[in-house]
Order: sequence, then structure tokens, then C-alpha cells
Amino acid sequence: MDFSFSEDQQALRELARKILEDRASHERLKDVEATGERVDRELWRELAKASLLGVPVDEAFGGSGLGPFDLAILLEEAGRAVAPVPLWETLVLGALPIQRFGSDEQKRRFLPRVVEGAVFLTAALDEPGAASPEAPAATAARDGDGWRITGEKCLVPAAHVAERVLLTARAEAGVGLFLVDPGAAGVTRTAQVGTTGDPRLDLAFEGVAVPDADVLVAPGEDAAPCIAWIREHALAGLCAIQLGVTGKALQMTADYTKEREQFDRPVGSFQAVHQRAADAYVDVEAIRLTLWRALHLLAHDEPAAESLAIAKFWASEAGNRAAYAAQHLHGGIGIDMDYPLHRHYLRARDVSLALGPASAQLARLGALIAEG
Repeated sequence: MDFSFSEDQQALRELARKILEDRASHERLKDVEATGERVDRELWRELAKASLLGVPVDEAFGGSGLGPFDLAILLEEAGRAVAPVPLWETLVLGALPIQRFGSDEQKRRFLPRVVEGAVFLTAALDEPGAASPEAPAATAARDGDGWRITGEKCLVPAAHVAERVLLTARAEAGVGLFLVDPGAAGVTRTAQVGTTGDPRLDLAFEGVAVPDADVLVAPGEDAAPCIAWIREHALAGLCAIQLGVTGKALQMTADYTKEREQFDRPVGSFQAVHQRAADAYVDVEAIRLTLWRALHLLAHDEPAAESLAIAKFWASEAGNRAAYAAQHLHGGIGIDMDYPLHRHYLRARDVSLALGPASAQLARLGALIAEG
């Protein structure tokens, strides 16, 4: 299996890295973090100008029509820069499901604006008391030409800036997928703070009206394969972000240990440091290889659930180890909030928990193997 990038993919990586390195500097990140929104809208506009927000969007809607590998390259670079923009939420949780399962009207309404950087999207995949998005506790009741949603979703990323939140709710006919306005009447928004310090919202819905035009998959249309497809691509996106986060943390550690001296020698020359850094390198490469395997399956529409559980296990377990090793090898400066490494450590922890930590991925993998 050849995982080498094409010239176009290399150009995509170089363009994304240049914009993100120029715009997501340490000082700029501190400025953005000082705002309540913690979203860099200027950077978002720059990504739109460079046509990077259109990477996974079909050409018919102004995008580039590229595949899972190309999107993963973009997300890896965003993770590398710990960029304060909702790329994963808007592109993976929002645009991809609309493009795959939405009506022509929904595609025309949302996808061109995603490419232009004019809209943020997200999805609410977690809720209290529900084991998975396929079995939501939230309910949907038919009401004239639309639906009424009642229930709760928790810790929804980027919901404070999103125009629509994709969520699941169950009706008598089955589970459906709905695009809900988080600012609509009947929505109670409770602010929470994520591991990285970014805003999250708990959303409570009390008879919230959703018109048929905002129903992505109606109850009774067998939403289970659609939800599984969304979760698989969401997992792949998280793994790509983690690859960027930990890869950059390891690079920063290598640079630091070459310069930091102890006993008149660079600390990087000590055997214990070599061993710790080598283990972290192996962990980062394990994230990369398991992710590329899963992306290959997704790109060819082949079953990828087992490979994605394996990839997310490594992104969670090895990602935590690599981030901690980077912090440890930096010594005291590794926990200094004015030094950029702390962002990579916190983001690695955040990604490792999203959509299930390592233990949850092992349990899922075991269930998939048992199903045969």
C-alpha cells in the first residue's frame, strides 16, 4: 500500500501549513484565547480565500471535490497549529453529512457558504443517558409540516457560533437526523468549558420547531447507516487532528532538547531522553499508519469500522503518551502557560476523549469482532 502523497497533496499541505503558521502564531493564539468566542474569524476568512474550506466539498458547490486523504491533510495541519477554528466541526460534522445525505436544496443552501467561510456548522453526538447517537433519548414528534424536538445534548463543540447543529432524535417511525438552529425558540443554552478552554454548550430542547427543509434524514428512512457513516468520518478527522498535534509537540521537543543544556551538555544527548523521545516517535507513527489504513478504506467505500476503532485507540492511548512525553522532556517549561507546548498537551487530551477514549474503542472493537 503506497501512502506517499501526490504533488497536489503536497501542495495542499504546504499551503495550509504556511497560512496556519503565519496566522496562528503564539501571540495571535493568546489574543484569540482572551476573547469569549475563542474563534479566529480572520484565520477562517484566510482559509476560505485559499479555497481550503472547500477541500471536501463537491465542485458543483464551489469546492475542490477532494477525498478523505486530502481532508485529513488539512485537519492534520490544523492540529499541528492548534488552530482556533472549527474545521472539524464545520467540514466533517456539518458539510460532509449534508453533502452525502442532504437534499439538493440543503446542499445549495449550506455548501457554497461553507466554501466561502460564511457559515459555521457542528453536530451534537453526545447526550445524557444515551449510549450512542444511533439510540438517542431525544424525541421528535410530527407537527404539521415539520417536527418538534425535545431532549438534551451535551458538550456540543462550536455550538456557540454554529448556524445549525446536526443531531439525532427518535420518533415513532424510527431515528431521524435533523439540522437544528441552536438559537431557536425553545432551546436552552448552558455554557460549559472544554479541556482546552474552548466553549462548549449543553443544549436543552423543549418542543423546538424544525421544518421539513431542515430534516436531513427523516424518521423511518433507516438513519442507522447514515449515523455510522458520520461517526466513522468524525473519528477519522479526530485522528488526523491528533496526528498533527502530537507530531508538532514531538518536533518542538526535539528542538528544545537540542538547545537546553544540563551538566554542560544538551539534554537531548542523554540516553534516557533518547529512549523517551524514541517511544514518542513510535507512538506518533502508529497514529499515522493506523489512520492512513482507515482513510484508504473510507476513500474506497469499504467497511472501515474496525480500522477506525484501532486508529482512534492509538490516537487516544498513544496520543496521550506522546503529549505527556513531550511535556515531561521539556521539564518545568512544559507546564508554563506562556509557552506554546501546553496547547498541544491540552488538545491531545481533548481529542483522546472525544467520541470515546481508548477503552471505549477497545470495547467497540471487541463487539465488532464478536459480531464477525
